Amino acid sequence: MRHPSAPATRRTVLALFGAALVATPLLQPSHATASARAIGLDDPAKKEIAMQLVSSAENSSLDWKAQYRYIEDIGDGRGYTAGIIGFCSGTGDMLDLVELYAARKPGNVLQKYLPALREVDGSDSHDGLDPGFPGDWRRAARDAEFRRAQDDERDRVYFGPAVRQGKADGLRVLGQFAYYDAIVMHGDGGDPTSFRNIRKRALRTAKPPAQGGDEVTYLHAFLDARVWAMKQEEAHSDTSRVDTAQRVFLNRRNLDLNPPLDWKVYGDSYHIG
Repeated sequence: MRHPSAPATRRTVLALFGAALVATPLLQPSHATASARAIGLDDPAKKEIAMQLVSSAENSSLDWKAQYRYIEDIGDGRGYTAGIIGFCSGTGDMLDLVELYAARKPGNVLQKYLPALREVDGSDSHDGLDPGFPGDWRRAARDAEFRRAQDDERDRVYFGPAVRQGKADGLRVLGQFAYYDAIVMHGDGGDPTSFRNIRKRALRTAKPPAQGGDEVTYLHAFLDARVWAMKQEEAHSDTSRVDTAQRVFLNRRNLDLNPPLDWKVYGDSYHIG
């Protein structure tokens, strides 16, 4: 079963998020460089684990590469949800993705839907997309250029910003993943449940290592804030992706996400050996 991946407001400013993180003082704590570990979530082996962990929650499968072709309307008010990270027709990032694909490969099978994607942005409407869009999305997913575009947008909007902020906060692999999963679900912006405001909520009670705090204590505070944010929206009220996954790794002090990993999401069990 596909689970909702983000609230409707999540991507209102995401196009600027990567640049904003570089510019903001949040990324320049005095001890950030010294605190960050050499191996981060952007290490290829760790990144593969991250993709599998997110896919277990978003797609009920560890086979994240099978999700390039995924598309459906899951009835969460965001229109079509599709691809490896849950790009949505109603929240802007699907439009950004298809625009990138068109720039790289003019005349592709999805380009004709750009006017409709611009019209339905911000709504759950399928106007101009039905009936052909889902089938054309799946056809596009056979194209390596479209798969690369999905990878690049995932990294630009979600993965890269999360890892940079995690390293700046002196967090190891698990903490960087906790940030990534939060941005995937909540995005970033001014709303109270956005990633930056989840982080601010955690900072009220604990400091990250880059500010002299204890990493485990801070991550518990961050996950507490994340659970609070999830419970603000019915579509995210099942918090098992935190409670029986990330919190399990944290309680075991597995701060580098070293296999073997065992966890549950929405009642399903998963294992990485």
